[in-house]
Amino acid sequence: MHKIVRVMKKIIIGAALLAVAAGVAGSVYAAWVFYRAEPAYAGHMKMSGLSAPVRIFRDGYGVPHIFAQDKDDAAFALGYVHASERLFQMEMQRRAGQGRLAELVGPSMLDVDEFTRTLGLYKLAQSSFEAMSPDAQACFKAYAAGVNAWLKTHQDRLPPQFALLHDTPAPWVPADSLVWQKLMALELSHNEHLEILRARLAQKMPRDKMAWLFPMPPAGTPVTTQPLALPAPPQAARDVQDKLAGLLGLDHAASNEWVVGGALTQTGKPMLANDPHLGLEAPILWYLARIVTPQGSVKGATVPGLPIVLLGENDHVAWGFTTTGSDVEDLFVETIDPKDPSRYMTPDGSAPFATREEIIHVKGGKDVVLHVRVTRHGPVISDVSKDAASVAKPGQVVALAFTGLGDKDRTAESLLRIDDAPDAAALIDALKLYQAPPQNIVYADDKGAFGYINPGIVPVRKSGDGLMPADGASGDDDWVGTVPFDELPQVADPAAGYVFNANNAVVGPDSNVYFGQDWEEPYRARRLQQFFDIMGATGQKFTLAKMEAMQADHLSLAARDFLPVLAALKPQDARQTRALEMLGGWDGVMDAARPEPAIFDAWLYEFHKRMFAQTGVDMSEKGPFAAMTLMSLIKNHAQDWCGDADCHGMMLQSLTDALDFLTARQGPDMAAWRWGRENVAMLTNKFYSHIPLLDDLSNLSVESSGSFYTLDRGGGFDHDAAHPLSRTHGGGFRGIYDLADPDKSLFMIATGESGHIFSPHYGDLVPMWNNVMGITLSGTAAQLKQAGDPELVLSP
Repeated sequence: MHKIVRVMKKIIIGAALLAVAAGVAGSVYAAWVFYRAEPAYAGHMKMSGLSAPVRIFRDGYGVPHIFAQDKDDAAFALGYVHASERLFQMEMQRRAGQGRLAELVGPSMLDVDEFTRTLGLYKLAQSSFEAMSPDAQACFKAYAAGVNAWLKTHQDRLPPQFALLHDTPAPWVPADSLVWQKLMALELSHNEHLEILRARLAQKMPRDKMAWLFPMPPAGTPVTTQPLALPAPPQAARDVQDKLAGLLGLDHAASNEWVVGGALTQTGKPMLANDPHLGLEAPILWYLARIVTPQGSVKGATVPGLPIVLLGENDHVAWGFTTTGSDVEDLFVETIDPKDPSRYMTPDGSAPFATREEIIHVKGGKDVVLHVRVTRHGPVISDVSKDAASVAKPGQVVALAFTGLGDKDRTAESLLRIDDAPDAAALIDALKLYQAPPQNIVYADDKGAFGYINPGIVPVRKSGDGLMPADGASGDDDWVGTVPFDELPQVADPAAGYVFNANNAVVGPDSNVYFGQDWEEPYRARRLQQFFDIMGATGQKFTLAKMEAMQADHLSLAARDFLPVLAALKPQDARQTRALEMLGGWDGVMDAARPEPAIFDAWLYEFHKRMFAQTGVDMSEKGPFAAMTLMSLIKNHAQDWCGDADCHGMMLQSLTDALDFLTARQGPDMAAWRWGRENVAMLTNKFYSHIPLLDDLSNLSVESSGSFYTLDRGGGFDHDAAHPLSRTHGGGFRGIYDLADPDKSLFMIATGESGHIFSPHYGDLVPMWNNVMGITLSGTAAQLKQAGDPELVLSP
């Protein structure tokens, strides 16, 4: 009762502020608008579409534990629960995939709709549903029925966003779920952007100089499919540990994904950790759930809109994902037939564009008729993308070839099968259906098997490497096939006893198959390798506590690499002297309470701007720091790149710029500066952040440790001018799986389960997430009931 009173007080306060801000009389009604949208956690609901009753318990964090008699009833219940907590998120996701955002918010989203419609993502989702097996189709239909059951009973209690936007959500259909996977395949594939960047740079400088901006990782950089044997413990193990402890920060650690075989764990069974890095927001993309049926259980991270546990574990198998960065997109510059603009040139002569019209409704404006053109390589995106159009000359257009544009894509069915996999072999078999986007998947089962595989369609090119836009008319760079499943990067039960990935290279430079070369900078991978080396050298066994510590690591190896460079500088004034002295005594740990991380990251940010300014090109695709590239430039090409400006002089001027920046924001006393004031995890609500007063009430942002190059990942590619060093990306979900005892496995998301801003579960997980802690998801129905967890029963 006290919790309900506290929640109602928050709702009334917020509604009163909203009423004042909007000029609405009657804050009680405004409070009721928020309160009535809150879902019921207890009770008994009758509805059609179920074969047997389903029991849903919400634990103390609002996580649903769904007990159903079969998988379809469980999917129905998950759809119902998702809709009750995250309906607006689901609505925006499907509208994005449909290309129907402009009809909701106006002309500002027209360009997004035009791009999505040109790719035809929703049509591809519809045809992909038809290609799925009957069992998979039934699951997606059951999920849609659950969403619609909630919509049917709550039309007068929709979340306030719908009323404010004058939107009534349409019934959910399976394609609404499947289009999310198409969107994510697009979002997690960036080759086209790097091709455009290279094309623009090629217009400004010689190819050999341009290559300096894309250095290969240094020799000795970890490669996922080539895990190194651990060093044997020396007799004086304590001496090694003492020697390394201060250097490597053994008590604080974090990561993307890794799996450890039973030979290296205290339990004798594998352990697996995963924290995928996507954009931070409130609510976070992920939603925790646990599903129990007579056939087994599965738990972990779901995405509202899909009937799948994407990341997690079942009774026998655990798995984790990170993005690969394989080169699965190519831009083809097509030549328009000079005799007929409705045709384009191919190796066999002139061919007609395939065409279609799309009608886009625009709120507050006239309908827009979009004329879509498609070539043999793919849709013409230069008609709807200024960036793509910038690499085309008069009489040319640019088409996108992309493996994520399959019309019979059974990736979602592959993920459904993983949820049910009884062992590692079944998981691998399920991934044979997987198409896009390519992902690094680590896995383990309770029998002791573990490994890594990189599934997804990867093109084989007739020639070329896909790094630059190719001539479409010649056919020289056409795709001529795909890499066979057995030749995809993978390793099973490696002798090293572990395997990891931090978006680093998945194959070595001597690979017979080309997967790309634009891997993530290797700092996090190097840090992971250090941990495994330490554990091997000291003879320690992995435990859940050690896995948690690794996920919480804040040591930046990028900072460690640059500190000797900064120490060699000759300061020009007292401020520079003081700053360099502080950095000289710093260990590279990006602690929110310390000033040195703020000085270093602000310097690196300013140095990045100065070093790349001479390109005359927007270099944002290289990231906010590009530390590996900067280090390569000053080590290998200093004179040629910096010229008379002198790289050391640019470093000192960048230091002055950084100190000016921090002084303006935090005052003149360097010792009082705090990294956390800059490295704020931006957990803002995309909708309510635009409404005065509600923006603060919905804002869950928090000062945090870590950085762009630490295992507890921070930073990001998209910052606003007011927060250039903020944390906009990170591990919005974290999981650590114990194959010896799944009840001990740990889970965490960045915000809370609910999308309702006055729910007690809107942001209750933020403190634990920020401190890199986890919760368990376990218990029988009887145990959860005895614990007093609220129970909602859905009956046919």
